[in-house]
Amino acid sequence: PWADAVAVPDVLFQGGPVSPEAALAVAQLADPADVPVGFRPVVGSDRLGLLDLDTPPELVEGSLRGLRIFAGYAGWGAGQLAGEIGAGDWYVVEGESADVFRGHVTDLWRDVLRRQPGNLAWHSTRPADPDLN
Repeated sequence: PWADAVAVPDVLFQGGPVSPEAALAVAQLADPADVPVGFRPVVGSDRLGLLDLDTPPELVEGSLRGLRIFAGYAGWGAGQLAGEIGAGDWYVVEGESADVFRGHVTDLWRDVLRRQPGNLAWHSTRPADPDLN
């Protein structure tokens, strides 16, 4: 029922490995003053949030600028993610709102890293398979 609302490319994205049969929807409001039923904003944003897919699509019609649906999600135990970040296992960088709903997603990771300052931008040139480096 959400096919007409999803942003280009109109595909089901792969989320994390937890509950791949479940779906999460990331949505962007067209107008932050028009918050539809079922929308929960992301902390620090007045337009970006999660949309409850049990909400009837007709109740949010015209309220969204973009919608992406992901099968599955990632999950961590208490303190696990903070520990991984502290160990340097993740690159934590500022995102841009245009990243969330850009049409060409294949090079998103590479493009986000490329605009980072210093040596972090170099990681954008790594091959997908490090054995090919």
